[in-house]
Amino acid sequence: MSRFPGGLAYPPSTVSTPIWQPSAERVAESNLTRFIARVESAYGVRAGGYDALHEWSLRAPDEFWRAVWDFGEIVGEPGSVVVEGFERMPGAVWFPEAKLNFAENLLRKRKTDPAIVFCVEGRQPQSLTYDELCAAVAGLQQTLVKFGVAPGDRVAGFVPNLPETVIAMLATTSLGAVWSSCSPDFGVHGAVDRFGQIEPRVLFAADGYAYNGASHDCLERVAAMQAAIPSIEHVVVMGHQQGNPELSGLRNGMLFAEAVEGGAADEIRFERLPFDHPLFVLYSSGTTGPPKCIVHGAGGTLLQHVKEHRLQVDLKPGDRFFYFTTCGWMMWNWLVSGLASEATLVLYDGSPFHPDGNVLFDLADRVSIDVFGTSAKFIDSVAKAGLEPGRNHDLSSVETILSTGSPLSEESFDFTYGHIKRDVALASISGGTDIISCFVGGNPIGPVWRGEIQAPGLGMAVDVYDDAGQPLDRGKGELVCTRPFPSMPLGFHGDETGERYRAAYFDRFPGTWCQGDFAERTEHGGFRIHGRSDAVLNPGGVRIGTAEIYRQVEKIDEVVEALVIGQQWRGDVRVVLFVTLRPGLRLDDALVQRIRAQVRRNATPRHVPARVIQVADIPRTKSGKIVELAVRRIVHGEPVANREALANPEALDHFADRPELRD
Repeated sequence: MSRFPGGLAYPPSTVSTPIWQPSAERVAESNLTRFIARVESAYGVRAGGYDALHEWSLRAPDEFWRAVWDFGEIVGEPGSVVVEGFERMPGAVWFPEAKLNFAENLLRKRKTDPAIVFCVEGRQPQSLTYDELCAAVAGLQQTLVKFGVAPGDRVAGFVPNLPETVIAMLATTSLGAVWSSCSPDFGVHGAVDRFGQIEPRVLFAADGYAYNGASHDCLERVAAMQAAIPSIEHVVVMGHQQGNPELSGLRNGMLFAEAVEGGAADEIRFERLPFDHPLFVLYSSGTTGPPKCIVHGAGGTLLQHVKEHRLQVDLKPGDRFFYFTTCGWMMWNWLVSGLASEATLVLYDGSPFHPDGNVLFDLADRVSIDVFGTSAKFIDSVAKAGLEPGRNHDLSSVETILSTGSPLSEESFDFTYGHIKRDVALASISGGTDIISCFVGGNPIGPVWRGEIQAPGLGMAVDVYDDAGQPLDRGKGELVCTRPFPSMPLGFHGDETGERYRAAYFDRFPGTWCQGDFAERTEHGGFRIHGRSDAVLNPGGVRIGTAEIYRQVEKIDEVVEALVIGQQWRGDVRVVLFVTLRPGLRLDDALVQRIRAQVRRNATPRHVPARVIQVADIPRTKSGKIVELAVRRIVHGEPVANREALANPEALDHFADRPELRD
């Protein structure tokens, strides 16, 4: 049963009524309430309530981030200085005297409690205790030492979302080496475009993976990757498929099972290094050029994740923490940090719709998930499939549902509370690979308003700017952050001068981080995200966020998915909408008129698409995000680089040279 029965829930909110708010018991037992009490006692401030706490976190960053370190029980030596050069952005240095190790903080719980519960598509869940996890990390660490891996060396993973991947990351980072991963559905060129830039010494790879009822082999691609990246000295192969993988095509190949042998839970050596020692390399999508290699530091990543998990998700020791993700999306890195809060990770590898859209809800019941993380697209797809998970699942353990990847529509809020679970904290969160965390997200002691992200992140000076760089209390503009925060990237790999890093985030508004999201504040202190700024439509000089159109179009029952771009046309921009429809349906004039009427009625005449075109599929990244910019380039006859960064690059062909766009 739910720990917190009661609470205001569905029916949907009105302008003055939230769609859900936590019960008094839930508020009282939250980590955030305990943190506020500790802050008030230690620092003599009145921080009661989220808004007051957020204001204090910006007014006193030294005290706030020290309080997060202490509350999160970070293992390491913090030193006496929290931040130097806070007035510089970029350029602030956090905890300059600190020494810590990321893996040590994730492995401090040495018990027989489960550390990881995992499930591969079509198989039964299994589990790994903290002691078993530590023993495997110890054994693999010894192997990496034999390979000569040292602090600062890069180790790459071409890997599914399995415990072996967590073990490999922890063994790597325990030595102070740098971990970087992508999912095994990448083609050779896509993987080489990423790993080739960082020159890893060791590659972890699976022999295959399962997806949508089929088994996919990886070893041929792994051999090609090793041939293309001379720095790879050793390849460690995880036996995902049945039987022993054939390693003869690899140079210095080794089975993962052999690499972890002989370890004991108390034998791990943790290399404590500076707060800003590199930890992860993550990659931009690479759909409009070579992917950027974004380097994140150990201390900033750890501190930011502990803050978000404990204070903004309310993650507690023993909670079962799930996020549907691949190892090529930053949500995998974010999920795995849940071990630092002594949670149990729940991993799933496979399709979220095989054999049907109930599979993740089945898993939630089977292993008692407390925090259920997914994408906005998944929630919309479950709704479009006509499923009602709350009707045929218990879901009593689920206290929080997290959503990210794209804006969560008002209708998806309604669907979650009406057809998944009535009494649950629904937190739409938004940040990015760029900061390996969130700018805006959940507030577990506050109400949920339909269609809104609840609050700015603690310690995050989030604002919305107009084109002139002036703050907007109301209206749509650029999502920015005006003060430094610990999880800002260390930089881009290979960008020795920092020029590309500064150009990516600080050229638009000097001294201010510009995230590239089109956003607005809400009257309740929250935010709405309207899509990527670089995908914003501009017909007649009026800026329109793509999410504003998607919210209306996807209310049409026949429409499964949509993608909208601005087409340069006769000296202006016209709105072009592409749709995929339910199987067997064809777009006719009547449906086009219904779509246009829906948009006109609920948005503005400027939002109404000039052209509505049916396509068979819509291209998306490996993490499930639709690629409006790539489609816009195709429509305008421009080349699209790095097609292998897409999950379905063949879908781009549906948009090339369309006769409907010539008049």
